[in-house]
Amino acid sequence: MPTSTPEIGYQDIFKSSPAAILIIDIDAPHYTILDANDAYCHATNTQRCDMIGTSVFGSFPANPTDEVSRNIEMTHYSFQQAIQTKQSHTMANYRYDIPIRGTGEFEERYWTTTNTPILDASGEVRYFIHSPANVTELYKLNQKEQAGIDALKNQRQQLYSSFMQAPLGICIISSGDLVVQMVNDSYLELVGKDRSELEHKGIWEAVPEAADAYAPILNQVINTGEPFFAKEHEVVFIRNGTPESLFLDFVYEPISHVAGENNAVMVIVIDVTDKVLARRRIEEAEERARLAIEAAEIGTFDFDPANDTVVTSERFNAIFGFDGTRTREEFRQRIHKEDLAARQAAHERAAETGKLFYEARLIWPDGSLHWIRIQADVYYNGGDKPYRMLGTVLDITEFKRLQQQKDDFISVASHELKTPMTSVKASMQLLERLIKTQPSSDKIPAFLEKANTSLTKMQHLVDALLNVSKIAAGQLALHKSDFVAADMANECCDHVRLMGTHELILTGDTRLQVYADKERIDQVVVNLVNNAVKYAPDSNKIFLHIAQTGKMAKISVQDFGRGIPPEKLPHLFERYYRVDASGVQFSGLGLGLYISAEIIERHGGQIGVNSVVGEGSTFWFTLPLSSS
Repeated sequence: MPTSTPEIGYQDIFKSSPAAILIIDIDAPHYTILDANDAYCHATNTQRCDMIGTSVFGSFPANPTDEVSRNIEMTHYSFQQAIQTKQSHTMANYRYDIPIRGTGEFEERYWTTTNTPILDASGEVRYFIHSPANVTELYKLNQKEQAGIDALKNQRQQLYSSFMQAPLGICIISSGDLVVQMVNDSYLELVGKDRSELEHKGIWEAVPEAADAYAPILNQVINTGEPFFAKEHEVVFIRNGTPESLFLDFVYEPISHVAGENNAVMVIVIDVTDKVLARRRIEEAEERARLAIEAAEIGTFDFDPANDTVVTSERFNAIFGFDGTRTREEFRQRIHKEDLAARQAAHERAAETGKLFYEARLIWPDGSLHWIRIQADVYYNGGDKPYRMLGTVLDITEFKRLQQQKDDFISVASHELKTPMTSVKASMQLLERLIKTQPSSDKIPAFLEKANTSLTKMQHLVDALLNVSKIAAGQLALHKSDFVAADMANECCDHVRLMGTHELILTGDTRLQVYADKERIDQVVVNLVNNAVKYAPDSNKIFLHIAQTGKMAKISVQDFGRGIPPEKLPHLFERYYRVDASGVQFSGLGLGLYISAEIIERHGGQIGVNSVVGEGSTFWFTLPLSSS
């Protein structure tokens, strides 16, 4: 016999149900509450006795601060749907705030509610069950998750925009097949490609010109997982069909997924071509300036007045006679004591004017004297006090020597011209007197000859000056022809034989022909023979030798006089240089050897001297052989 089941009433089931249930009459628009279970009262923070017989919307009015949800309208709509369709109608995740009793405030709540119609025996809706589920926490959690998703999407969009608009080139390459996954506009501009030519293509298929140099590097980054950095690499890209050389800073950075394997490589590239070319132009300009300074043999210095220190170049040190850098005081000690005051005055003026300039003498440890010229610009640091001085030093010893030679030349030229002019003037005055008083005097021819001799000497001096002027202007014309060198030498040196003081001996190949300006070569030979007579007065023999040397003729004039000191030999063919042997002063302007050297060089020959003090000198020159 079966065990009897305890009888359970409707009210017990309704009240103890864990689901919130509200039974509502269908009397629209009031929708009167007929009953509510304990779960509903708990869910809505209400008392059952306060709700029975009241309208749903009276017990649960709309939150006046909620202007968005439209929850009253939505609830009305759901009730109507349940009644009209006689089927359950559900409202999911909608907001309906619960009033906080006795405060006038509301608690924000979200619900998922089902309105289920209850039919009578005739199939008509008698009332319906309103069953809400509180989903506030779940809704807010979903909202947070959605907000996070939206933020992540927004962040990804921002990252993508930054990636595409970045001023440096970025390219992401798949590690497996080396296909370009993403590339930004800067990278496309850099390699001179359209997006369709590069994106989703093999990287070396898209830029084959870079494969030889960079494919091994990319493979190494993929295999080792170590990034590769490069600075100022020169790469040739084909841009618009034309090879173009660029200088790039770039990095190959491996990208790893969660498992730690490298699945892509990000290439980041910066075009530094303009920077590299600008730096190279600066370096080239600095190198040209350095070479120009070295070619001009100029020393440079950087002086710090505040610390009294100076940084100097090697040439600066060498000009002061040092083989390395020294202190400023050591440099100052090399300056001639008589020039220290002028140096100090120049520095004082420089502090006021911003420009330093002075010339001074240096005394080297070996006692030799050297002239220098110092020039510099002074720099001020926002006030009147100098903080830096940059300048140059130039060895002007040779310039000073030439300047002294020029001064000496002017003095000598004045003296050389004054003497024959005085002689001519005196002879003319005596002739004028004799012609008036003794027109038949036998002294008249002698005075005429003396005047003519002085005029001839003056003419030679003027001719020498004119020749120098022509040489300087590049106007020394040559009229070349073939002639026998020995015949020319014999003809031009008759005046020596007529003097009877020296014996001129011609040796060598007396039939050798040369191709030259006979008059100019005559001038050279006469100058060399005259010098032999002048500087070897005690040697009565002068040898003139002619010989062939290769494709040139060599003519030598040898004397057996005092000879020339070795230190004077390098200067013999300079303009205005005059050899002063053993304190003996000789007449002349010091232009003969200079003019002779210019004449020979313009013929394509060479001129030189061999001399031994006490034994004599041999001056020689070469000329092209005859063309016949």
